[in-house]
Amino acid sequence: MKESTLNNKLILAVDDEPDVLTVLEEEIKEAAPHCRFDKATTYQEAVERMMALTYDITILDIMGVRGFDLLNLAVSRHFPVVMLTAHSLNTESLRKSIESGARAYLPKEKLGEVVPFLEDVLRLEYLPGWSHLLDKLGGFFNARWGENWKKTDEKFWKEFDEKVAFIKK
Repeated sequence: MKESTLNNKLILAVDDEPDVLTVLEEEIKEAAPHCRFDKATTYQEAVERMMALTYDITILDIMGVRGFDLLNLAVSRHFPVVMLTAHSLNTESLRKSIESGARAYLPKEKLGEVVPFLEDVLRLEYLPGWSHLLDKLGGFFNARWGENWKKTDEKFWKEFDEKVAFIKK
C-alpha cells in the first residue's frame, strides 16, 4: 500500500454530528496514521481552531455549523476546503461551494471513500480538482438529481465546463 499524501498533514473536520467526525477520523487515520486530525462540533470552536493553526485541509459540514461562513474564513486563510453534506446535498450548494472557493463537495454517503478525495484536493489545482471530482461523482449526482441537473443553472455550468475544457487542453 502506498503512503498517503495525508500523512504528516494537519486536518480539521467540523461537523455537529460526533459520529461523522469519528468515521472521518477512522478513515483518515487508517490511511494516514501520521496525520494530525483535529475536530470541532460548533462554529465557534471551528473559528478558534482556524485562527490558531494553519491547516493543510479542512472538511466542513454545511448544515449545523454554518459551513459556508466557515468556508469563507478557511478560504481567506488559504486552507483547502472540502464541503461535506447530507442535508444540503443539492445543486445550489454545489454551485455555492465552487463559487466560494471550496476544493470539493462530497455527500456524506461517500465517507468511506473520503481519503482519495482528500488526496486529490492536495494533489490537484482548483479547476483540475473539480473536473476530477465531477468525473468521479457525475454518476452519483445524475442518479440523485437527474441526468439534466446542470440545466437548472445552464449558464453557470456552461461557463464552468468551458473553463475545465480549456485546462484539459
